[in-house]
Amino acid sequence: MQSLLIDLAHATRAGFEAVGILAIIIGAVWSALQALIDRVRAGRWDVRCFRSRLGRSILLGLEFLVAGDIINTVALEPSLESVGILGAVVVIRTFLSWSLEVEIEGRWPWQSKRSPNENGASG
Repeated sequence: MQSLLIDLAHATRAGFEAVGILAIIIGAVWSALQALIDRVRAGRWDVRCFRSRLGRSILLGLEFLVAGDIINTVALEPSLESVGILGAVVVIRTFLSWSLEVEIEGRWPWQSKRSPNENGASG
């Protein structure tokens, strides 16, 4: 029974990691294709839109990769060293996620969303 649970944990971790990697790859390809479509339709490159789409796919992929790391540490390698490594990985990935979110949204998470009138238009 314990062997079955360990095998299930390995498979689950591998699944989360595969989904995370696929989310990043598919998101990058989709973002590039959308940028090309936007280029053809609008006649110009919208770099900000491309970066936003790409950033969102990276964020999604990171969430799945962190889930795989948590499963690995909690279920498969429950040692003090692996918990420390997990903590460092989670801190680094959280910083990356936060940085990407600030880049995408253009504001800090604790700031309220800007209304359309606050985008530099004077009234």
